[in-house]
Amino acid sequence: MTTRLQPGDPAPDFTLPSDTGESVTLSDLRGSSVIVYFYPAAMTPGCTKQACDFSDSIDRLRAEGYEVVGISPDKPEKLAKFRENDGLTITLLSDPEKEVLTAWGAFGEKKLYGKIVNGVIRSTFVVDPEGKISHAAYNVKATGHVAKLRRDLGLD
Repeated sequence: MTTRLQPGDPAPDFTLPSDTGESVTLSDLRGSSVIVYFYPAAMTPGCTKQACDFSDSIDRLRAEGYEVVGISPDKPEKLAKFRENDGLTITLLSDPEKEVLTAWGAFGEKKLYGKIVNGVIRSTFVVDPEGKISHAAYNVKATGHVAKLRRDLGLD
């Protein structure tokens, strides 16, 4: 069973390549709140909806002190196409070895169409300015999730 993060836990640090080829390190973002979300695959309907929702909300989220980082096992080249195809304005990171996904409890057993499989568990976390988890949500729905997160954070 995958270990799940809870509010109050330190956020596991990471350095991953982005769709632009730059490396992004979570601890470099200390001092602001960071929404870290994990999704199964770029350019699939649910993941596109979720990424577009975050992109549509990014200006308001940044105005409230939040950055958004989306992580999937996709290679940076696929993420670059994802950004271009859908006009995404959030940071997309690549974790093809699934090490960060696993460290955050976002890879493991899940139900898919009634079967138990190993895969990416759609999950969202909020990391506070000190680097601790303030919100942790596993098995989130792609549609409507950003609106719910905004309500949970008191931003609406």
